[in-house]
Amino acid sequence: MNGKEAITPTSPDKRRKQAERVRKEAIEISQDESLPKQLNNGEEEEYLEKLGVPIANFTKGLPHDDKGEVKRSDYEKLLKALREGDSEDFAAIPRDPRAGRKYTAPQTGLAFDLEGPDAWALAIEPAPKLDSLQNDAEMMELYWMALARDVPFIEYDTNDTVALAAEELSTHYESGLLKGENVFSTPHIQVINPRRVFRGLTEGDLKGPYVSQFMLHDMPFGSQIIDARQRTAPVGKDYMTKFEDWLAVQRGVDTRANNVLEPADKRRYIRSLRDLARYVHVDQLHQAYFNAALLLLSASNAQLDDGNPYVGNNPGAKNQDAFGVFGPPALLTLLTEVASRALKAVWFQKWFVHRRLRPEEWGGRIDLFRRGQAPRYPVTRRLLDSTAHRRILEKHGSSLLPQAFPEGSPMHPAYGTGHGTVAGACVTILKAWFKGGNQRLADLKRADGSPLMPIKVPDKEGLALVDYTGSDIGEITVDGELNKLAANVSMGRDGAGVHWRSDYTQALKLGERVALGILREQSILYNEDNHFTVVAFDGRHLRIKDGEIKVTSTPSRAAAGDARARQDMPAVS
Repeated sequence: MNGKEAITPTSPDKRRKQAERVRKEAIEISQDESLPKQLNNGEEEEYLEKLGVPIANFTKGLPHDDKGEVKRSDYEKLLKALREGDSEDFAAIPRDPRAGRKYTAPQTGLAFDLEGPDAWALAIEPAPKLDSLQNDAEMMELYWMALARDVPFIEYDTNDTVALAAEELSTHYESGLLKGENVFSTPHIQVINPRRVFRGLTEGDLKGPYVSQFMLHDMPFGSQIIDARQRTAPVGKDYMTKFEDWLAVQRGVDTRANNVLEPADKRRYIRSLRDLARYVHVDQLHQAYFNAALLLLSASNAQLDDGNPYVGNNPGAKNQDAFGVFGPPALLTLLTEVASRALKAVWFQKWFVHRRLRPEEWGGRIDLFRRGQAPRYPVTRRLLDSTAHRRILEKHGSSLLPQAFPEGSPMHPAYGTGHGTVAGACVTILKAWFKGGNQRLADLKRADGSPLMPIKVPDKEGLALVDYTGSDIGEITVDGELNKLAANVSMGRDGAGVHWRSDYTQALKLGERVALGILREQSILYNEDNHFTVVAFDGRHLRIKDGEIKVTSTPSRAAAGDARARQDMPAVS
């Protein structure tokens, strides 16, 4: 062949050897920690032995009797498939003859990957036991969220239902009901009040309005504009409040066609838990973070991480712009990459480790216990006597947890949440890309100099955005609103009734570890000198360079001896 060879800094043979070395180094990065023990809370074995029924575990879609229980032999066929890993065994998992829904991809937890840590290399804590103080508190919170589903966030300070919820949850928190992992917020939170109730656990969650600004502002997507408003569900429309409806859903009957929405021409901003539940009912799991990236990339002054070789005084910034690496295409593809890896990690936890039942399943068992039909179920007097439970009983005539979706939860176990794991992974990538820890969100500008995201709240109808006037408006940062975005998506699933709070708290940390593992690998791939800096969900400042993570700053509460904060930190070198 005629022509001249490519101009390259090394020979093709040497390049091939370099590529092999990089791949081997990536393998070492993904395997440099000892494998964790994968432990569940032991309730599966406990209740199979005590009652012959896995009442603490996910059984949706299996054949159910009229009390909502499954045969041990059917459940053990599910366990056999998980234990053997044979595709034929998965195909033989029984389904209720009335079932129209299928199990959601249990074999995902067996998939391998060529990027990031292996799904089996990460672990989360065992889920709270059914009769534990923590599980009772989580169920109370879910009852309260159902009762407050239609309260506009803008009215939380004055709404009686929200005030009662905050009072009951705060009382239990202060009395040690939530000892162990604090499922409400970071360790410095002392009281749950109407401004703090139903919020997330990370820095930024308690600043400003309930809904992240990244969910309220229209997003530029090339020459198109994505409307932040949505078609939502009508006020007061709850599902699964009657036992026969609950039983049908547990049997896997497909009720999704019964979903009721407002007219297509009526669009609203997210103004309530019901609206938030609607968003997370049909979203693509990385959607909210992809949209946030589009907004940040459209800003004329969003600060990029100092480790990006094409910013500031770094040599590449003198005469080059980032694109395929360290530029917008690299960020947008990386967000989708970490999302799929996060799902593999949490699907292993869901199916192969914990198999935790969904809140709706527990609501049915509470109802059976209350009616005297299941006296051996581990339902506590503390939960039955709670104001949350009594209010649900008064409103609906049962102990069932009202659902925002007619089909209730998806067809896979609860712990941890897929949405929360993807949230943890994607937000970690965004915080590594942008230097948003101290940049005020309100300072972001469009190319024409106008504000990109002035701090707004939806009015009580969700038809318009109004100015936020809180005294903390100057404390709302880019990183804080990204953390809040992760909480909004995850707590939206709780508000729908399909997840527990600890599904979210554990999943967020799991997703963060997936992303940190991928960033470690990313840091060895490039010709340019580079590093990433991330403010982790526990408040530590991390620096990722040459495949290693270093802690550069630790929050004072951990330094002062907060054991829980230290316990939650992902392992780093």
